[in-house]
Amino acid sequence: MRERVVRTAGAEGDALLRALVDEHGRALLGYATRLTGDRGLAEDVVQETLLRAWRHAGNLDPARGPLRPWLFTVARNVVVDAVRAKRARPPEVGDAALTLVPVADDVERAVETWTVEEALAALSPEHRAVLIETYYRGSSVAEAATRLGIPPGTVKSRAFYALRELRLRLQEQGVSA
Repeated sequence: MRERVVRTAGAEGDALLRALVDEHGRALLGYATRLTGDRGLAEDVVQETLLRAWRHAGNLDPARGPLRPWLFTVARNVVVDAVRAKRARPPEVGDAALTLVPVADDVERAVETWTVEEALAALSPEHRAVLIETYYRGSSVAEAATRLGIPPGTVKSRAFYALRELRLRLQEQGVSA
């Protein structure tokens, strides 16, 4: 079998392929275009059909009957295989589906960040330090007290008054709760 394929791959195979294209190419392309409804896909079907004919050149015998019906059957099978393969895969989606996906609005987040930074900057350094330690760094009252070098009760009271002051500063800037 391998010997036959190697023999066909030479000048014999090239001549066979040229003869197939010359004799059956236009009819095969028209048939494939009617089957698929897409010229580009039809060209792929014709190419695959001719490739299969070239691979099985040793089995193609004009004495057994005309070659065109065999080529049309192979083309139909290639189309059916492509349709089945497409059904087995998840459906492809175009760019239209992307318009439905919500996108994070980074501009709004940046504006919020600047607004909070401005409000924090307006607080006293002691209040700002307590808020940064407890809310932004996630420290407990005891950890914040140790890091800031103040008693835990002072951390609690400063956090209370700092949040109240921060809320007022944000309301002045037009930010609501």
